[in-house]
Amino acid sequence: MLPTAELHIHIEGTLEPEMLVELAARNGVALPTSDLDELRAKYDFNDLQSFLDLYYANLPVLRTDQDFYDLTSAYLARAEKAGVRRAEIFFDPQVHLNNDVPLGAVFEGIGGALRDSPISTDLILCFLRDLGPEAAAETLRMAMPYRERFIGVGLDSAEVGHPPAPFAEVYRRAAAEGLHRVAHAGEEGGPDYVRDALDVLGVERIDHGIRAMEDPELVARLRDEQIPLTVCPLSNVALRTVDKLSDHVLPAMLDEGLLVCVNSDDPAYFGGYVDDNFAALRRELGITEEQVATLARNSFDACFVDDERKSAWKAEIGG
Repeated sequence: MLPTAELHIHIEGTLEPEMLVELAARNGVALPTSDLDELRAKYDFNDLQSFLDLYYANLPVLRTDQDFYDLTSAYLARAEKAGVRRAEIFFDPQVHLNNDVPLGAVFEGIGGALRDSPISTDLILCFLRDLGPEAAAETLRMAMPYRERFIGVGLDSAEVGHPPAPFAEVYRRAAAEGLHRVAHAGEEGGPDYVRDALDVLGVERIDHGIRAMEDPELVARLRDEQIPLTVCPLSNVALRTVDKLSDHVLPAMLDEGLLVCVNSDDPAYFGGYVDDNFAALRRELGITEEQVATLARNSFDACFVDDERKSAWKAEIGG
């Protein structure tokens, strides 16, 4: 496995069924079932919303800083085996605040695991778009005492019916604080969501972005400006935005010269980690080793670190 950066990973989406059961027992949280096969059987989704319903239902098991430490440590250990050199990790503070978990416990637990990992890591605080821009602004305000613990903001959760534009003001505030800006767009929402994320929110990177391929003018812009797109192939199939992996637009995105990279999104729910995504692309799409190397280089070009570290990681790829 070539070294890579993972730039589209939700730490809450790495909650494997085994850890779900363990944390529920630790914290006295009742689950519908503790049978692992029955739990895994629930991981069959019709769309993004059906996934989110289960995702949010599972998260009350996360209560303490130790819970967040264990969750994050487990992901980072798995990522290290997958060749990940750099991870820019999303987290959803609004979920935990709504579950009466102190924000300090979230930052302390995740942060402790990041410090203990050999992987280069940083956090990106995500706003839940379905809760609206006022809730996002309040979340940013509450997070500012922990400003040194995260490098950017993102926009996630249910996309359709929740376009980027209403979040312009909170993104303006984030930019004023020197935070990087990314946003989910063009997963279920159309190319207009991608365009608004760029033009209204001023994002530096698009998460997903596969539906941008429906708009040739937008594709040309993404290519000319080399705007990164963090594509998640197994996620797209699991959430039915792509019927089957062999239909995925990733090869076409590469052919267009887009700065696209491969990520796992919510790997506990979608069938695998970043190396599993690459394996599936080799098996079902027939991507070449040269394309794999391009995707790996793109991931380092897209990450929020200095050029010296990018160059060192890309040198490991060779070619």
